[in-house]
Amino acid sequence: MITIFTINHPANAGTRARVGGSTLLALLTGLLISGPVLASAPQVEGAEKPPASASPAPAIEAPKLLEFVEAAYPAQAERERREATVVLRLTLDAQGAVTEAEVLEPAGPDFDEAARAAALRFRFEPAKRNGVPMPSRIAYSYEFRLPPPVAAPSDKPASASAPVAAPSEPSAASVPERTPEQQEPTTTVETAPTPAPGPDAANVEAIEVTVEGESEAQRLRESAEAVRVIETEQLQREAVDLGQALARTEGIGVRRAGGLGSRSRFSLAGLTDEQIRFFIDGVPLELAGYGPEFANVPVNFVQRMEIYQGVVPVRFGADSLGGAVQIVTTEEVRGSRAAASYEIGSFDTHRLTLSGRHLHEPTGLFVRASGFFDSTPNDYRVDVEVPDDLGRLVPRTLPRFHDAFRAGGGAVEAGFVERPWARRLLLRAFANTTSKEIQHDVTMETPYGDVDSGSSSAGATLRFENAYGSGLTADAVGGYVFRRSHFTDVGTCAYDWFGRCIQTLPQPGEIESRAVERVVHQHTGFARANVGWTLSPDHVFRLAIAPTWVARSGEDRALRARGEVDPLTGDRSIFSLVTGLEYEHDALGGRLENIAFLKDYLQLSRADLLLPSNTFQPADQDIHHLGVGDSLRFRLSQALRAKASYEWASRLPRPDELFGDGILYGENLLLRPERSHNLNLELALSLPDTAAGEFRGSVLGFGRLVDDFIQPVGREGYFTYQNVIEARSLGVSGAAGWTSPGRLLSLDGNATFQDFRNTSTEGPFAEFEGQRLPNRPHLLANGSARLQWTGVASPRDELSLGWHSRYIHSFFRGWERLGQGDSKQTIDAQLLHSLALTYVTRTSRATLSWTVDVQNLTDASSFDFLGVQRPGRTVAAKLVAEL
Repeated sequence: MITIFTINHPANAGTRARVGGSTLLALLTGLLISGPVLASAPQVEGAEKPPASASPAPAIEAPKLLEFVEAAYPAQAERERREATVVLRLTLDAQGAVTEAEVLEPAGPDFDEAARAAALRFRFEPAKRNGVPMPSRIAYSYEFRLPPPVAAPSDKPASASAPVAAPSEPSAASVPERTPEQQEPTTTVETAPTPAPGPDAANVEAIEVTVEGESEAQRLRESAEAVRVIETEQLQREAVDLGQALARTEGIGVRRAGGLGSRSRFSLAGLTDEQIRFFIDGVPLELAGYGPEFANVPVNFVQRMEIYQGVVPVRFGADSLGGAVQIVTTEEVRGSRAAASYEIGSFDTHRLTLSGRHLHEPTGLFVRASGFFDSTPNDYRVDVEVPDDLGRLVPRTLPRFHDAFRAGGGAVEAGFVERPWARRLLLRAFANTTSKEIQHDVTMETPYGDVDSGSSSAGATLRFENAYGSGLTADAVGGYVFRRSHFTDVGTCAYDWFGRCIQTLPQPGEIESRAVERVVHQHTGFARANVGWTLSPDHVFRLAIAPTWVARSGEDRALRARGEVDPLTGDRSIFSLVTGLEYEHDALGGRLENIAFLKDYLQLSRADLLLPSNTFQPADQDIHHLGVGDSLRFRLSQALRAKASYEWASRLPRPDELFGDGILYGENLLLRPERSHNLNLELALSLPDTAAGEFRGSVLGFGRLVDDFIQPVGREGYFTYQNVIEARSLGVSGAAGWTSPGRLLSLDGNATFQDFRNTSTEGPFAEFEGQRLPNRPHLLANGSARLQWTGVASPRDELSLGWHSRYIHSFFRGWERLGQGDSKQTIDAQLLHSLALTYVTRTSRATLSWTVDVQNLTDASSFDFLGVQRPGRTVAAKLVAEL
């Protein structure tokens, strides 16, 4: 929603100070920020009354100038008797600080810089919507005027006179007009005169402000969707990766088979791995150009993360079972920006990101580029057992010696934005590569010294978005990706934990009793298309169509060298189509929102199966399922809301599950889809503006009833995916937080209890009916505190100290009733702490931050699934520059 305010202030006699902006400029600025959002406007005199069924207008307050800073008059301009007016666009955050001052109408480098430097030190009381502080933008002009020439000497002594730099009313900016279909409802609200706080602010005569409506993050939180939203502004300054950031959220577990670059396991309400779908800007993660591991996506490219609990909106075109995670990169396109980050840490870890963008506003031509590079030997120390001189196993702490990871990639995006014929039309091309040494088997019992894996991919996507008349919107993205993965195990030595070759193998191959040299090629074409129709402000229909085609080929060169038939040479392809229809209805003046949807799942897989007779036989499979769901939100009060959601969901087998990944997982061409009843009940409280500070809290109860549960089964590091059990997960998660007045201190905490049990009455795991699934923690908790000081060494700097703690309750590595007493394999309870000290300084042209981050502060023993040991204490330093 866009609201334009006109606020009149009394002006002191004898001054020429004014703050203002063109109504058209303010409107267009807001349109570019907020995008197409339909909302009812406050009624004003002479305006057409809204329909009786429309939602009541939100109470909106404009920002108020609290501290005005006079600009320094450029010395050269003063000597040359030059005057000027600089038109600026100021971006205010929800605390009223000026975070950005962009020159719209320049008057010369000296005047521009002086005006920007002064405006960045202004302080406002923030704009508010229903009492909630919100970001805003203000069109602002700064006049530089010299005093009149000194009069001739008279009987009276002349007083000293100085140059004056005063804000003034700007002229209308030269900006392209939008078509009537692109205009959004706006309202001019006249407010009573407000006394100005101080002599400088008293000079203010009028302000015209474009105020952002609800941010997309806040809109999602207020919607009926079962979603958590994590904004990453602070995280981008810390030396954490995406996995660590996600693990701080209630209901989420992130575990890894080692350090940076290792295989990660993400769990949400007990469901894990492929049961949760990851997207980057609506594109499946594996097709977005960052590699297959979500934890390796650079956090500095991420604006926010959306975590959908078990019920996934149709717009993703997803066949997810347990939920989805949407990673949103920066949505801002205006202006020219560049950013870079560099992190150096323990174990010779280096991480670098670069990004930049430029918009040519007259034509709408937009270009954006980004790149990243990660490198580490992962040579942290682990606790292992090695034989002594007498062959007895004794404990030792030794560095890992074959676990290096490298990754790099880049992307270039170009196209047009904010045109009458397209809000977005962007072509993106990307490429990336990763390499990862494999140090040991899945239980960390046998070390390896010559096993390697890696992948590389390249592709392109085309994105289109636009809004049309009669409430019609369309957005679509499609593309092609080629991925090549390899796995090599041709070593001839058996290694010990010292990295020594202790035995020559009878034949090459450390993992299996044969050499393996697999190369797998995968071609993927995909599309996601969404069409929305707003029948009225309270009724919206959406249609989503998401086809995906995958073809895979490959070879095992070591197998073919022995003259054996290679199963990877068979033809394999999958066509999947997920279609969804959604209806959203708002009622009771916006207090009630309901979203009902239907989904259709279709998968056609074609494969050649190698029989024991060394001949291929077709193993085709056609799958068709329907799904249904509903999400409901009821606002009990302005601060308290309740949500309920349900989905009868299906998840189609992934290519790696059907065909193997060419590394550690083999094929199973006859997998069936997983199906689940997913239910969520939530109550959330938000008190953003009280005398005692801001309070927030939520509690979520969830249930998952899963049939044909897919999980890996195998031994000695080689697995296949199988439909093995039925299972159910019941649990509850809660979160609470408080921010002090002035935002000096923030405290947050959350906890999750999940009871995930096998309910199979037949099959290989029937004897474990009623037992918790192994290797899954059932109790998780997080706590954090953040101290923040502003104006430490300069008016616009910031010093913060952040502490994070994570608790993982002990859990069984195997079925809980296997073994007796101390013989049961368990992972002990873990309590891990981290500490980050960050300093941010802002100049008129750049923002710089320095962070020192200590992970696992107490150097506690840290283990993840199947007892794989994680790094101990690590120290990292990170520098971020934004221009």
